[in-house]
Amino acid sequence: MTRHGRKYLDVAKLVEPGRAYPPAEAAGLIKETSTTKFDATVEAHLRLGVDPRHADQMVRGTVVLPHGTGRVVRVAVFAQGEKAIEAQKAGADEVGGEDLVKRIEAGWLDFDVALATPDAMAMVGRLGKILGRRGLMPNPKAGTITFDLERAIREVKSGRVEFKVDKGAIIHVPIGRVSFEAGQIVDNLVTLVDAVNRAKPSGAKGTYLRTLSVSSTMGPGIRVDIPAVLAVAAAA
Repeated sequence: MTRHGRKYLDVAKLVEPGRAYPPAEAAGLIKETSTTKFDATVEAHLRLGVDPRHADQMVRGTVVLPHGTGRVVRVAVFAQGEKAIEAQKAGADEVGGEDLVKRIEAGWLDFDVALATPDAMAMVGRLGKILGRRGLMPNPKAGTITFDLERAIREVKSGRVEFKVDKGAIIHVPIGRVSFEAGQIVDNLVTLVDAVNRAKPSGAKGTYLRTLSVSSTMGPGIRVDIPAVLAVAAAA
């Protein structure tokens, strides 16, 4: 059983057990219940009514958060020729082909997102075990294998996040920082939930969006009213 400190226990009292808060109120509580001295990350945790073991119930996609995530994203791009030049001009932090593959094989992993052009995947495939374990392997479903590098780099840098259901049928996604205005946290949360709702797989049965909670790093979880979130999305 996890043992929490006094600060956590004090702020946890601000959260009413069993209550699903309207999104604006939940966003305000996140700021009140943060206990860290640094600018904590805000995360959304969405439990779905799917069985990820079945291919027709897998949920995965990307969405651009309107206010970004509040973090600087380092992008590595596998490309050659004109596409490598395009990536450099678009602001990629690292660009290369075989040379970049060898650097990663030697242990360099100072980046957050990897993009690749389709024709570069033959060499990137050698990095499957290295990048796959860290969730960095380029994937067409995540939009990280593309010839449109300028758009992909711009979106990743401005707040595009990937969501993917885990073995427990839960999606975990960072949606900002505690320093964000409450309205910005709500906007990002609504955008994420709307995207996940639109990504409902054909094999999903019964209630699809089951529970939603938000929390800051080392802070208590706060349940959020899903119908209220969807209502905000519909009104946007």
